[in-house]
Amino acid sequence: MAPVLRRPTAAALLLALVAVGAAGCTDGDGGPAPTGSAAATGPAAAPSPTESLLPSPTTTGSSVGDLAPGFPSDLVSPPEGSDILVSSAEPDAATGLTTISLNLRSPLATDQLVQAVRDQLVAAGFAETVVDPGATGLAASSTFVRGDGAAELLTLGVLDRDGLRTLTLGGTVRL
Repeated sequence: MAPVLRRPTAAALLLALVAVGAAGCTDGDGGPAPTGSAAATGPAAAPSPTESLLPSPTTTGSSVGDLAPGFPSDLVSPPEGSDILVSSAEPDAATGLTTISLNLRSPLATDQLVQAVRDQLVAAGFAETVVDPGATGLAASSTFVRGDGAAELLTLGVLDRDGLRTLTLGGTVRL
């Protein structure tokens, strides 16, 4: 019998977005942090209850548990009561654009969480161009553009699981 191919779930898509947001993480020497078998140097100790299993970024481009240095918090800041999972801000001097990513968890209802981010982006001159009321498997997703939309584009997605919402916001902005 041939294998059945399935579309990725919303959780898988959100996990992929989080992984992309953390992809800029490096080790303390500025090189890529080792992964997989390259990272294994013997039996791994069990993490402590407060230790993060996410890579430990030490560059200016990303941060776990806080806003990354250079993240445009004047453009969009986490809604009150949210826990930042990972964020990044990678400026590109050649284009004048900064690629940002924000992943957070919030107890706010989906519509309140989206509205909190929407209000900030609209106040900064962004227009919401695509609103998806859940057809993607996410509780909400939307796209925001500023100017002609060719350069400044942000995509928002919210996953609703077990009474918590996980929001991912990413794209490029001109600071």
